[in-house]
Amino acid sequence: MALRQDILAELAEIAPGSTLASARDTRDAATLHAQGSYDALFGAENADFPADERFIVAAKVAKWHNANDLAAHYASFGLADPTSARLSPALDFARLLTFSPVKATPDALKSLASAGWNKQSIVTLAQLIAFVSFQSRLLVGLRLLNGKPVAASESTVAAGVWHTAPRTQSGKVAPVAFTQQELGWEPWIAAKPLAEFTPDEQAILAKFGHTDSDYFRLLGRNLPVLEQRTLTDKGIFYTPGGLPRAERELAATVASKINGCIYCASVHARKTSQLSKDDNAVEALLAVPPGKTLSEGQSARWGAEIESAAALSVTPPALTAAHLATLDAQGLDTLQQLDLIQSAAFFAWANRLMLTLGEPYLP
Repeated sequence: MALRQDILAELAEIAPGSTLASARDTRDAATLHAQGSYDALFGAENADFPADERFIVAAKVAKWHNANDLAAHYASFGLADPTSARLSPALDFARLLTFSPVKATPDALKSLASAGWNKQSIVTLAQLIAFVSFQSRLLVGLRLLNGKPVAASESTVAAGVWHTAPRTQSGKVAPVAFTQQELGWEPWIAAKPLAEFTPDEQAILAKFGHTDSDYFRLLGRNLPVLEQRTLTDKGIFYTPGGLPRAERELAATVASKINGCIYCASVHARKTSQLSKDDNAVEALLAVPPGKTLSEGQSARWGAEIESAAALSVTPPALTAAHLATLDAQGLDTLQQLDLIQSAAFFAWANRLMLTLGEPYLP
């Protein structure tokens, strides 16, 4: 099986030397490691579960996002039997993560375990689903930036629901509203003990500051994917020029509001406030109730960015050329729009892992 060199450039029909290609070259780390994540998840060396199972899950997730060309790409490699006792609960899990990750509970993970999925393969499955959710959205954004058509969506763009149970599964006090407070997070399946990583693997965790995190040591059950994912994150959020960092963090917060991820929103709303010095605007965003418009009361520039990030974050994505025209009117050039799209799209990935592998608590 031969994977493509740059699947997103191919499917978005990006011509070498174009303005969009130059913007992606400026964000070469994000481009390189998004492709690296694809290679780590779908390459033959990933033996956590068979390739034909990986491709059928990816094809289904892409199809649910209306990313038909991406779905066809994955389907072209050959598909497993979706009705098998092992694969059926995996596809149920994929549907849950795609459409309503906030509704996940430990029972979904128990169903996978009962069907023969071990801890490492569950983590890889969750990463694969969440990655294709990111990839599908990024493809929509790239095609629009490139002036290419995308599938129409009837998704409602509004703030999502969130967890309101006062206790976590283990009995800790849980947050019941969006907040900028620092939160803890506990996994529903065991994080890999640090002593079980080799010295080289421990060095990778340490390089990214992941050593003491249950979340990252859980994802470290597939360390090559975690490493590529972390480098993608850094390439999107920590690179100079383009969209101000505060506005990239704003996009992450908006995606988290759409998906109901209180933990991710707490981290990235706090960063937005720190960098923008506009705590009131961030608090207003966090306070938007389910079903309401996230951009209400915001400045024209933030409003345009919020509306675009929210439209990209629903399933299927509802971003249109009209959203990009509004960003144009606010003075965002191609690189800045790419930064906004990549930031929102990445949190389709991050939220789906946080919401379905564990839950936040109040420390």
